[in-house]
Amino acid sequence: MRKYLNFSYCLLLALLCFVYQGQAQDIKVSAKLDKTTIALGDQTVLRLSVVSPLKTLVTFPVLGDTVSSKVQIVEIGKIDTLADQNNPSVHTLNRQYTITSFEAGLHMIPALAFETKDGKLTTEALPLEVNEVKVDTTKAIYDIKQPLVVSYSFMDWLKDNWYWVLSGIVALLLLAGLAYYLKKRKIETPEVQKAKEPKVPLHVSTINRLNALKEKKFWQMGQVKEYYVELSDILREYLEKRYGVKALEQTSDEILSSTKELEIGEQSRNQLRQILILADLVKFAKGIPQSSDNEQSMENAVSFVMATKETGVVTDNKANDELV
Repeated sequence: MRKYLNFSYCLLLALLCFVYQGQAQDIKVSAKLDKTTIALGDQTVLRLSVVSPLKTLVTFPVLGDTVSSKVQIVEIGKIDTLADQNNPSVHTLNRQYTITSFEAGLHMIPALAFETKDGKLTTEALPLEVNEVKVDTTKAIYDIKQPLVVSYSFMDWLKDNWYWVLSGIVALLLLAGLAYYLKKRKIETPEVQKAKEPKVPLHVSTINRLNALKEKKFWQMGQVKEYYVELSDILREYLEKRYGVKALEQTSDEILSSTKELEIGEQSRNQLRQILILADLVKFAKGIPQSSDNEQSMENAVSFVMATKETGVVTDNKANDELV
């Protein structure tokens, strides 16, 4: 009798393990792309699916604005639930992710993990090929068509603008009458000379802007991108006004190439290069610099402006104090 009970107990445990294993195996996850090859900047859809028994909690992967370093997410759709007509105890959960890439090459969509109460289930990695857009140079370039000439006479213009013409004549008559009245009464109006405000030197105004940016404490609050966008814009505007370089319209490489023809020392050029390259890394590659790099960028910006300021500019003590 005791052997029979032991055998029954073992058989029950084996049956429970079989049922548990069967439920785990019933959960299936998958990922696929609508298009595995796209043009630069084009979009495709990444579809994630999970097939699981009803009342089984499965959590989709948590994705931000990127799938990988070179593949961005444009839009994340809602989770759709589909019932299985052949097996009412099973349903399918689907979710769509509209993705794109702005860098040519073969990129891998990494394996994505679904969370279940028993652990993680991962999809297979998927390749995504991004091709550059080719320009068809065989097609001819046509001239812009000339605008159509519409006949519009002076009388037509007068009919459309008679109110303004009449108002102008009345205004001229009033001004003439006022001038005659003032002249007749010999009223002399003393000229009031407005004191011209001293023009703030370019390097002083630029340093003031850098100090204002420093006071905003962007990178200390996690707004690193905003910090480098404003920092690079301040230096680009300084270069335009100081040297006439179209820095606001140029890339960082074009700016650095332009400075080779200017009277800028090698140390100052290296300081400018450090700021522009790090700013591009933050703005376009979502880099996260160290705190020391952020402080060094501000110090290099101030040093660059002071080293390249226009010579012969006289500033008062108040302006000099603001450069600290």
